[in-house]
Amino acid sequence: MIWADTIVQGVLLGGLYALFAAGLSLVFGIMRLVNLAHGDLIVMAAYLILVLVTLLGIDPFLAALISAPVLFGIGWLLQMHVLNRTLGPDILPPLLVTFGLSIVIQNALLEGFSADSQRLSVGALETASLALGPLNVGVMPLLTFLSAVLVIVGLNRLFYSTSLGRAFRATSDDAVTASLMGIRPQNIFATATGIAMVVVTIAALYLGTRANFDPTIGPARLIYAFEAVIIGGLGSLWGTLAGGIIIGVAQTLGAAINPEWQILAGHVAFVIVLLFRPRGLFPRAVD
Repeated sequence: MIWADTIVQGVLLGGLYALFAAGLSLVFGIMRLVNLAHGDLIVMAAYLILVLVTLLGIDPFLAALISAPVLFGIGWLLQMHVLNRTLGPDILPPLLVTFGLSIVIQNALLEGFSADSQRLSVGALETASLALGPLNVGVMPLLTFLSAVLVIVGLNRLFYSTSLGRAFRATSDDAVTASLMGIRPQNIFATATGIAMVVVTIAALYLGTRANFDPTIGPARLIYAFEAVIIGGLGSLWGTLAGGIIIGVAQTLGAAINPEWQILAGHVAFVIVLLFRPRGLFPRAVD
């Protein structure tokens, strides 16, 4: 039962990593943009939620609900006025710009909030658990995993059941032809980044409620997100969830053997998957 509990905890942890990665996968799937500031944007969103909780005295979940449209607007403006200018056949400009953005965000957060670690409190939910047969599962990890599944389901329905999703797919396939059909790729890309920032808000909520955070942890979250995206297959949303679960299970199994091996075990699992499936488990443009 100890190993069964370890695996279940790893699956639930994978939900958090999938939330980290879903926005990254979405943006890459539509516009082939690798955002090196993605982890720092998650941390920035966590601080925005913290500010609302502190100033208004509201629950972190309500603060995240208020933050989501704000971050959608930030993502839309960032893509429209900065990142759209870097898109093209050369992948270097967006890498350089988002790397610079990462540094700016980290230093701005350090100036505004210091290097002290923070946490979002959700009261009794932090220690609440549910009995699932012989296993006890924490409520917050379970909420995190269910949120990740709902996000993946929602994004897939958006892509395949709405006119906006058809515009996303058409622009991703051929932006020039899509523009001849009356679609404005710049607006579509900006909307996609705005939606990715809403997912970032959800990831930030669970990051802040399940662990301490500080202005410098963004790059580490980015690594987990990249590994989940690459394991699942670039642009595959369901693959991203599978990638997050693989990393989470590897980490909890490694920690069960030796606590010092937790982070290393996740990276080893990433390398092993790449050895056998270099393009990831479910490689496709957007799914």
